[in-house]
Parts: sequence; structure tokens; C-alpha cells
Amino acid sequence: MMITDAEFSCMLSAQICTEKKTILSVDDILALIGDHCHGVIGQLTEDWGEVLFSALKRAGGTAFSNMAVGYNNVDVDAANRNGIAIGNTPGVLTETTAELAASLSVAAARRIVEADQFMRAGLYDGWLPHLFVGNLLKGQTVGVIGAGRIGSAYARMMIEGFKMNLIYFDLYQSTRLEKFVTAYGQFLKANGEQPVTWKRASSMEEVLREADVISLHPVLDKTTYHLINPERLAMMKKEAVLVNASRGPVIDEVALVEHLRANPMFRVGLDVFEDEPYMKPGLAEMKNAVVVPHIASASKWTREGMATLAALNVLGKIKGYPVWGNPNAVEPFLDEKAAPPPACPSIVNAKQLGLPSSKL
Repeated sequence: MMITDAEFSCMLSAQICTEKKTILSVDDILALIGDHCHGVIGQLTEDWGEVLFSALKRAGGTAFSNMAVGYNNVDVDAANRNGIAIGNTPGVLTETTAELAASLSVAAARRIVEADQFMRAGLYDGWLPHLFVGNLLKGQTVGVIGAGRIGSAYARMMIEGFKMNLIYFDLYQSTRLEKFVTAYGQFLKANGEQPVTWKRASSMEEVLREADVISLHPVLDKTTYHLINPERLAMMKKEAVLVNASRGPVIDEVALVEHLRANPMFRVGLDVFEDEPYMKPGLAEMKNAVVVPHIASASKWTREGMATLAALNVLGKIKGYPVWGNPNAVEPFLDEKAAPPPACPSIVNAKQLGLPSSKL
């Protein structure tokens, strides 16, 4: 961590969970909270609702922080009722998550995992014209659903790296992304190359129909649950690539397995799953699926940053610090050569709890 164990112990007496379980149950967490606990740093695999927040309040707690940017595992209303501040860790996952989505796009398009397994099995006898023929990305169209920080970073990587054209759908116009594509297109044209283009789609369905590679970057809520369903899968090109490094339930995984089975040239790259840590039956057997275990944020810098921000959210609330003004500008909290600002990096329910904002 960017805050050493010794430094953290000086600031706050911490109890570290040593359970062998990967995912803790509500009963496990209740036992760890006990009758004296000021705050908790948790994970998105834990179910935080009324039971846990009321127990944390009874134990003297005032803060919980997810070591994640998402918090769909948290009942924020229950936290508000119990006066518990909810922290998350934005600002450090953007490029790392976008890189993983781009990696899945390339791996799926070029059938890299299939070819790797083929090679390791000793099946390679020599070059053949049809061996593991995949999709060329250059000049194709990349579709982005959800052009926020991560979606825009992914788009830039695919556009600048592979000279792909962009079509995106978002409720809000991504002006910075549009300006980037326009400027890059002008640069290519000035150097005698085909310029890239962009289009803001009027509907998500337009993206699904037109794009060769589609990456999903929406938040998970009632409106995006099973966003990708049988009808929308059928809209996509038969040789399209679908990538999801956002949240698993955005895709109807049962429908996806059936679509992969019926369309062997359709490919997916998945970092998240509907019922993590499990995959729906049949997905593991699909050769046209690249599956990895929720590693989008798994770069050393990012994971250290997430741990640091989560710890500082809890510590800051306990010490009565205000909330940082811009939760995406977290560099001051991650500078190993300087003390972090006296503020909570990101509290998602700060307004509901009436917490003050930092003036730094």
C-alpha cells in the first residue's frame, strides 16, 4: 500500500480479516464487527445492507468503504438511515480497466486464447492459410455503450491503436471524446492516411447493429440489468466481438451462451459474470469466449491506490475530515513522498449525510 502498515497502525487501530474464504457472508462480517468497530474496509463481493449497517452503528462505526469504484453491493439507503458514510475508490481504475477491455477485444478478435491452448497441446504442425483466422481491427468500427471515463479511455485506445472508427451511445454527449477523434482524424488525413470518424448514436441498438467490436461500460442499475438480452444479441453482426469489463448482470449470460453456441464466429471477452464467482453452464466450454476472473483493476499501481483510498475514506470520516472536492482527482492522496490531504477522497452519500466539502 502507499500507506505503510506501520503508518496506518499509528493512525487507526486496525483489525485485518484473516478468514480463508474469498467471499464473506453477512454472519462472517457480523462476527468481525463485534461490539467495537469504528469503520470497515470491504469488497464488492460482500452484501452490505440494513443488517450490517445497523450492527456497525451499534459498534460505534461511522464509515464503510468499498475497495472498488462501484457500490451496487451496498444499500445506500440503509447506510443513510444508520448514518454510515459510504466510500468508494474512483480515479485510479480508469486506464487500467480500459486497458483490460482493450486486451479482451484484441484477444477475442484474434483468437489468441484458442491459439495458445492449441500450441500448448502440441497440435501445431505448421503454418496453414486458415489456421485461427480472426478479425482485423484496423478500419473497423468500435462501439462504446457508456462513454464515461472508462468507456472514453477504452475508445481512445482502440481508435489511436488500431485506427478504428467510433460509434457510441451515452445519455450525455462526450464532447472531449468527440474532439479527440476529430483531431486524430485530421492528423491522419494530414499524413496521407484515411481519417477516423465518430458518431453519437441515437440508441444503443444503433451501436449494436453497426459496430464490429462493442464494449460495455454502463453503471449497473435496474435500467441496465440484462441490457444485453436475446433480442439485442440477435441485432449484432454474426462476427462481432462483445466485451464486458463493467458488471456481470449487464449481460443475460444464459442467452449469451446460446448465442455463442449458435454463432461460432461471434466472440466475447468477459471480465465479469452474472453470478460471480460462477459462470453460467456451458460458458466455460465455449471456444469463442475469452474469460478472465475480474482482473480489470489488477495492476499493481491501481490495486495499491484502491487500498489507500479506501483506508483514507474510513480514516478521514473517523477523524472528522471534510470530503474531497473532486473524487476523480486523487493524485494528492497517492503521492508516496507527501502526507495525504486531510480529507476523505470519495464519499458517495456525503450530501445525504450533510458532510462538509473540502476547500483545499
